[in-house]
Amino acid sequence: MIVDNKLEILKETGLDIEQGLRYTGGEDNYISAVQRFYKSYEKNRPKIMEYYYAKDYNNYMITVHALKSNAKMIGAIDLSNVFEELEAAAKNNNVDVIEDKNTPALISYKKLVEGLKPIGEMEEVHPADEISADEAKEVADRLLSALDDFDDSLAKELAEKLAGYPFRITQREKLKEAAGLIEDFMYDDAATIIKEIYPCIE
Repeated sequence: MIVDNKLEILKETGLDIEQGLRYTGGEDNYISAVQRFYKSYEKNRPKIMEYYYAKDYNNYMITVHALKSNAKMIGAIDLSNVFEELEAAAKNNNVDVIEDKNTPALISYKKLVEGLKPIGEMEEVHPADEISADEAKEVADRLLSALDDFDDSLAKELAEKLAGYPFRITQREKLKEAAGLIEDFMYDDAATIIKEIYPCIE
């Protein structure tokens, strides 16, 4: 299915398109992120409800944290703020806030996903520089070896290639930090960050 005026469609859902483009780095990356957000709904909503009814607030916190970051990345600012509030409530075991805001948050989540349907169900967009999880792990392994060998030029090249993996905002910012450390010849510190974000490649 071919969809024209993708960004116009997304604006109608209330997304902050400029923020989404800024976080993702371009239209193809942005549309790809929106599609992943759309497709993850069927997995995430049942998980939230499962943890909510089980009063498993640790896993609840982890799930809404990821949704907070993903919503922010596509420019769903209001929804991101709601999930951030739920994350803080779960962290502090503030059950009253969770019980008060969980259902409205899921209603807003569903409404946004329904608005994203024309983009979510069109043919998948794959940015030219996007790499798969398997390739990202291989690149990360090679990057760690390059850092261990003080291979400056190769480390820079591999850090740039690793940026093609669709990380969430937090990991994306950490990767930028690692790239800056490589520029400053701080290879051990850069390696520490790469090891920290490695488990997020899945």
